[in-house]
Amino acid sequence: MAKDQEMVKVYILGEGFDVPASSTIITAMEYAGFQLTTGVGCREGFCGACATLYREKGDYKLQAGLACQTVVSDGMYIAQIPFVPAEKPIYDITKLTPDINSFKTLYPTVFRCVSCNTCTKACPQDIEVMDYVQALIKGDIAKAADLSFDCIRCGLCALRCPAEIVQYNAGILARRLTGRYLLKKSPDLELRVKEIAEGKYDKDIEKLMKTNKEKIKKLYYEREVKLG
Repeated sequence: MAKDQEMVKVYILGEGFDVPASSTIITAMEYAGFQLTTGVGCREGFCGACATLYREKGDYKLQAGLACQTVVSDGMYIAQIPFVPAEKPIYDITKLTPDINSFKTLYPTVFRCVSCNTCTKACPQDIEVMDYVQALIKGDIAKAADLSFDCIRCGLCALRCPAEIVQYNAGILARRLTGRYLLKKSPDLELRVKEIAEGKYDKDIEKLMKTNKEKIKKLYYEREVKLG
């Protein structure tokens, strides 16, 4: 650590630590000596494993974010939420219909939405969470699937929701229903699935399984990419 490096005081689970001012919450926790085995994943902001609640000095608001994206500030209080307990009904997608009735049965809390937009404000991906919940309420499953497409299931929307909706699980159901029933069939995809089932690529897959990592990287980055 450089002698002139600026340090800030943060409080992790109630205990104070001096950490570099430019740290993300994850790097600050590791600098403070925490060995992270949960609440940490890709470190790039797209896996959703490091959901965190924090309060900045002098701010009455309780903030939510991903620990790999959020930079610490002096006086910040931090508590990680590595898992958000949430309802997740078991269902058979082949026995569901792509309409509002599936959500009335499996996610009735969706219809308690009070349009406060807290879920959207909590989303680290800037997804319009309330908008896709409202789309579900109106029965527009395809729109809900589209608006929720980038969800990484960190759970922060559900954690902050006063109506106790599990938005991200409802969004998954919308995407599954849309993919199975509402999107146009792809002849190329159906052909490829058929070829895989018939074992057309078994030898190629077996060959790849025996190939070393560097060779696979080379094949991947030198592959021909077809656009459009």
